[in-house]
Amino acid sequence: MSVNLIKTIQENLGFPPLKKIDPNTLQPVTDPDDVITNKFSQAAIPAVLTALYNFVQTDEGAIAFLNNRYSTDWVGKIFDDNRKEAIQTISAYAEQSKQDPVAKMNAIANEAVKVAKENLAADAGIKEVKSFFGNQRSSILLYLPAELKMGELLHDNTLDDNTNKMEGPISSLMQSIGAAFTNPVTDEEVKNK
Repeated sequence: MSVNLIKTIQENLGFPPLKKIDPNTLQPVTDPDDVITNKFSQAAIPAVLTALYNFVQTDEGAIAFLNNRYSTDWVGKIFDDNRKEAIQTISAYAEQSKQDPVAKMNAIANEAVKVAKENLAADAGIKEVKSFFGNQRSSILLYLPAELKMGELLHDNTLDDNTNKMEGPISSLMQSIGAAFTNPVTDEEVKNK
């Protein structure tokens, strides 16, 4: 993996560093004197990237990504029917109930699309997009707060599994084995067999 998408987006958009989620407490890992300076970015960046990952795992989503079809409303597309609930959940976590985070969330999604395309070959297709985001999945999930329940919202309960928050040689091996079994196959590949 040549780029760490979550850290690149955090840096490019000028947000403070994100905190990894402790697999035991399911809370951001902080020092006793440390405070999460921006709860919005802690929630929104991993949530938007998780939803974008989930979206591009379909052929239609990967094509939309390649064509940058939803550049003005990625949030509406990647969260689909759960758009309103996702926005409310992120706002509640960030303690910003009076603010509308959609513009910032769309900026995160657009930056993710831009960075991903910069790291994909010019002739990248559906399979390369799925693979790129598949390779980013484990680093994204390390920062995804469990309170957001993105797995429920995106209909993929593996996203909320606390084993995704674990690091180390055994955890990495297990995650790579899991990724090998979930590596997406495109409709085109199925038709060609």
